[in-house]
Amino acid sequence: MDALQKARRETRGFYLLTMLGALIVAMGLASAHYMEEHGHIVTGMNNQIVWGMPHVFAIFMIVSASGVLNVASIGSVFGQKPYKARAPLSGLLSIALLAGGLTVLMLDLGRPDRVIVAATHYNPTSVFAWNVLLYSGLFAFVGIYLWTLMEKRMNAWSKPAGLVVFVWRIILTTGTGMIFAFLVARQAYGTAILPPLFIVMSFAWGLAVFYIVQAALYGWNGLELDAAILKRMKNLLGLFVASVIYLVAAYHLTNLYFAKQAEFEKFILLEGGIYPLLFWGGYFFLGSLVPLFLVYFPGMGASRHVLFASLLVVAGSFCLLYVFIIGGQAFPLSIFPGYEVMSTFGDGQIANYTPSLPEILLGIGGLGVAFLITTVGVRALNFLPKDE
Repeated sequence: MDALQKARRETRGFYLLTMLGALIVAMGLASAHYMEEHGHIVTGMNNQIVWGMPHVFAIFMIVSASGVLNVASIGSVFGQKPYKARAPLSGLLSIALLAGGLTVLMLDLGRPDRVIVAATHYNPTSVFAWNVLLYSGLFAFVGIYLWTLMEKRMNAWSKPAGLVVFVWRIILTTGTGMIFAFLVARQAYGTAILPPLFIVMSFAWGLAVFYIVQAALYGWNGLELDAAILKRMKNLLGLFVASVIYLVAAYHLTNLYFAKQAEFEKFILLEGGIYPLLFWGGYFFLGSLVPLFLVYFPGMGASRHVLFASLLVVAGSFCLLYVFIIGGQAFPLSIFPGYEVMSTFGDGQIANYTPSLPEILLGIGGLGVAFLITTVGVRALNFLPKDE
């Protein structure tokens, strides 16, 4: 009888979570419809800042979708058993996050109905067109990879499939970084360091997301993570967070070396109002230093500490992306270095941006899509990590 009552409680909990996810998705869709009907005038975006808060959510989910597969790659490609047990959940989270990110991306374009043009008229010279193939390919390859993991007859193919996924996700994250690296119309971008920076960011953010979801599943099922596996995962998280700090520092130091970028760096790091606050307080302190303290300081490193560190890494990632995407557009491009450019259009002026409620709800709706897919996937199939 106790087992039956427990099963009923779990079923009720599942339907409650599913309804919650569906409600969040519905709010996101309603916000997208509202912006579609009224136009960009109801958002905080303008002629200079054309990628707003929804893009912060979308880029986070797309980058994390690649990075969360690092858990599967360590298991299948590099043969680490503790991570191989987590490969199915890793693949599910990748599909869920990518679906959520692309949902936000499509609904934020202004004319989502025009996607048929991109599908029927391919432009091989556009990095955006390359990413259409990369995103579609990741869905397909991760689906095949999950098949080799879940079907016993296909287990022998899991390592080759995992290798393909590993290579593809590195290419995909490189392509996402190249969107900005090839964009010379903004001074914040246009540098070759961005693709490797995006790859390392994906490692840190993906592992943080994975640990949060794993902790939620273990708590739901009354399980406790093995101490040896916890130690591996928290050390890897700390390594990835430190690596992101290194490459972010290299990115800004490279900009500071060039005289033409000095004003931009002064703006983004010191005088830009909300942007230095989010960078130093949100990303660097709360999103990087505190997680490193929680992971490595003697007496720390317990499961609850690593969970809190992972949550802070995710929060810090949003701060960093906001500074990078919004702040990078807010600062005007110096078309004529050494000269002051003025016009009635506002050339040479720092743009103002305040995210509107519909933009924020659309981004949260994308997270709802990922949450809904994960909830249903874990319930329908056996994705709970099981250690020997």
